Amino acid sequence: MIKGSCLCGRVAYEIAGPLTDVVNCHCGMCRKAHGAAFRTRATVQAADFKWTRGENHITWYCSSPGNYRGFCEACGTPLLSRLDQTPEVYGLPLGALDDDPGVRPSAHCHVADRAPWFEITDDLPRHEGALEAAAESNP
Repeated sequence: MIKGSCLCGRVAYEIAGPLTDVVNCHCGMCRKAHGAAFRTRATVQAADFKWTRGENHITWYCSSPGNYRGFCEACGTPLLSRLDQTPEVYGLPLGALDDDPGVRPSAHCHVADRAPWFEITDDLPRHEGALEAAAESNP
């Protein structure tokens, strides 16, 4: 079981299944939504995800047609994203996890949009745009 929560503690969740497709996304939306150089995200099956506290404190923002980003209404922590076209999976920002998920990013995507002040210094593969697998399920 992997647990996660927001900064203020109003919202918490747990994940009973594996996390897959872990990437560092450098697109402009992810950078702005997270206030960081990139968002490290994974895919989780909707059936494996459960809110354990404060689901009523989630605010959903439609960042692009059919793409919704959920965050704590009080502290602003990004907690989950979902796509209308793939309701069976969620995008999970790893920054709100309380536990080590046991997975690591496999690549950087949307590096053509990376912050000009950030230099990628690891050896992970870099993709100018979306990864093929992540593009299908990158909420």
